[in-house]
Amino acid sequence: MNRLLNEETSTQIKEMLDEMKMPLTLVYFTKENCENCDLTARLLDEIKSLSDKIILEKYDFAKDSEIFKRYNIIGAPSYVILNHDGLKTGSTFYGVPAGHEINTLLSNLLDVSEAQALYDDALTTKIKAIDKPVNLKVFVTVSCPHCPGAAINASRLAQLNPNITAEVYESQSFYELANKYQVSGVPKIVINETQTLMGNQPVDAFLTAIDKL
Repeated sequence: MNRLLNEETSTQIKEMLDEMKMPLTLVYFTKENCENCDLTARLLDEIKSLSDKIILEKYDFAKDSEIFKRYNIIGAPSYVILNHDGLKTGSTFYGVPAGHEINTLLSNLLDVSEAQALYDDALTTKIKAIDKPVNLKVFVTVSCPHCPGAAINASRLAQLNPNITAEVYESQSFYELANKYQVSGVPKIVINETQTLMGNQPVDAFLTAIDKL
């Protein structure tokens, strides 16, 4: 079977992943009759092969439903990332992290591995001070060049504050949910079901919307 990532792309990704500091676990969820699950599994296998700091675990709903419940997984394909202490951190990604969304996956891996500071100290302090439950849903497509920025900000907010949860949905794989939230353009960000943002908004726009909750 041909590889999804050509040699040049694999070399570029390996150079990025070489910046990882701490090991982590990439947890992948699949199920039967899932149109894009095999494709996603192949992509994650190839990414995992490019770094010895990535452990890849795979779970199937038919055999591992309790693990799905543990991480509140509502569909497949999807993934979460556990830090070096085995704790889930950042967002849950639903769909195929291909196209432009491979940038979201790579950023998630670098962020959880503590490759660099996520934001400056003042902004980090402001994010950590949020003391109310916040849920972020970000709808993206693999062809959207502006979507990774919104998805990465949502994941970083969830990584920095346990009061914040984040889910990123690749809209073509989860079209029923995208229809429910009337996604006509991406990225679309839904905050606690009441606030919405459109486009690749800076993190300050997320915080302003959160302040209004």
